[in-house]
Amino acid sequence: MKVARRTQAERSATTRAALIAAARPLFADRGYAAVSTPEIAVAAGVTRGALYHQFADKAALFAAVTEAVEADVTQRLANDVVAAGHTDPLGALHGSIDAWLDACEEPEVRQVLLLDAPVVLGWEGFRDLAQHYGLGLTEQLLQAAIGAGQLPPLATRPFAHVLLGALQEAAFVVTADPHARAETARVLHTILDALGQA
Repeated sequence: MKVARRTQAERSATTRAALIAAARPLFADRGYAAVSTPEIAVAAGVTRGALYHQFADKAALFAAVTEAVEADVTQRLANDVVAAGHTDPLGALHGSIDAWLDACEEPEVRQVLLLDAPVVLGWEGFRDLAQHYGLGLTEQLLQAAIGAGQLPPLATRPFAHVLLGALQEAAFVVTADPHARAETARVLHTILDALGQA
């Protein structure tokens, strides 16, 4: 029986995925600055040459890891909102606030997304990534709440940008001081409730 040989594109995709999978826990555990490319290559079971064939440098690999973490968090937030079974859109928004703050307390999210990503990717790169994954979900939740008459009929896109900005700043507050979690959540929920009464 003839065994099908993998194409170069398939081998390349496998190597890339192995590097991201190997680098992700290393960056999460020790932070970007403390992790070297040789140890990532060893953990992935590839040569340094293979690493640099896939990624221009460690920062490019970190960007891919950051995107993977961001995508996973966004998917989990969407799943959490659905699983919570909120009976109204505003309730779902409140639930998404709590789910996001819960995620921010996870070591991987804290280290990769909130501590290292703004530095390594730069503010613009970090913001673009967060908006790429979070803006659509936020707009959907806001549109549903506006449609249900629970929020004022504001322009959805700027509304989503402002809410995402508040959620991001809240994440930085909680990252800097985990004891501020309860008060930070209370501020966000109060703002949302006040908008609902406007």
